[in-house]
Amino acid sequence: MFGRRWGKNCAAIDEAMELALNGQSVGWFEPTYKYFIEAWRDLCARLAGVTKHKDDTEKRLELITGGLIEGWTCDTPDPGRGRKYHRVIVNEAGIIRNLLPLWQESIRPTLTDYAGSALFLGTPKGRTHDFSVLYAKAATDEAWEAFRGPTSENPWIPKDEILAAQRELPPQVFAQEYEGIPADDGGNPFGLDAIAACTMTDAEWATAQKVAPVVWGWDFARAQDYTVGIGLDAHYHTTRLARWTLKPWHETYAEITKLTGKTPAFGDSTGIGDVVVEALQRRGVALQGVQFTGSSRPSAHAAVTAGTKQKLMERLASAIQSRTIKYPKGAVSVELETFGYEYTRNGVKYTAPSGMSDDCVMALALAVYGRDQVILETVPRETFDQDAHPGFSPWGERRLTRTEQRYKQSQLMERGQRLVEAKDV
Repeated sequence: MFGRRWGKNCAAIDEAMELALNGQSVGWFEPTYKYFIEAWRDLCARLAGVTKHKDDTEKRLELITGGLIEGWTCDTPDPGRGRKYHRVIVNEAGIIRNLLPLWQESIRPTLTDYAGSALFLGTPKGRTHDFSVLYAKAATDEAWEAFRGPTSENPWIPKDEILAAQRELPPQVFAQEYEGIPADDGGNPFGLDAIAACTMTDAEWATAQKVAPVVWGWDFARAQDYTVGIGLDAHYHTTRLARWTLKPWHETYAEITKLTGKTPAFGDSTGIGDVVVEALQRRGVALQGVQFTGSSRPSAHAAVTAGTKQKLMERLASAIQSRTIKYPKGAVSVELETFGYEYTRNGVKYTAPSGMSDDCVMALALAVYGRDQVILETVPRETFDQDAHPGFSPWGERRLTRTEQRYKQSQLMERGQRLVEAKDV
């Protein structure tokens, strides 16, 4: 993802030329013909001396090296069907409609013959757009790579003009158009600036991992999801991150047991999580189940009910917006950026966009919730409602809410007064 005028077209043209000159085939995909025409003219002009055959109608350029560059527009059904390429370039991906199904059903199969690769370029258009979905996948999948570059990286763009745009445009618009950061088109409960401020540098993450966590938060895989565990220290800094998918349950149990040990841990015990929590408790893991209210059945192994998912997310949002929490860049920060909320007839619903996961967000929220329980006294009153989250002591005893504490104190005072009066008599 890149800001406007970063130089995406130049990078794509250089990439296509190098591959074609080395005898490889390239498929170039654009939103419409209008977007492709400038790049096509540039390619034809620069490769004129080595062109064997050129078809302006089909946008097909064959070179004497055996290389091929072929252009397609994504406003037609099944672009690229029947072709095979070493590399595909999807340019202006942020404005291609139905990008994800086009990629999965039409473009991706063109890479099968040569075990080829794809390059997606563009400026984002909202965090729920398919381009943002693919970017999130690239940031968390080892088979992909994700890149982001602001307009300011282009040395030919006047810096004063960028600063002027920053002053004139709303922050989210500038972040999207000039920094390549998707705008909160569906609503982000955390705030992009706050998410960035809480993201560790590589050096900070390396240092943080030397500290033992005081609590773990675990979100367990369902179907194709990831199992994610996040460990926090006493200052809400992430010191451990574990994430995997498609691992047999007996291996998952063994790994969680090894990582967590006797450190207090909190895991989602809603639905299938109830079975997982029970299995881990039997293995001796200091795991407390957290069940979200409104689930279809009560959890027999939940030590605490966290209330709704909304309260869990609100607590996490508070920690992020106050810059209290720290986490590494990558899967965690990407999921936070794409996480959103919407208003329904039943209230606010917090969720990840369709096709994206929220496993890291949930594990982080559970870790923050757990941290509030094991070291409750250090949590600022203005960012943590003790009545909503009474918590537990390290010995598993429920802490009293402020209301209960006041009532108990008044009862003790009344009892003391009666004893004094009895003594006087």
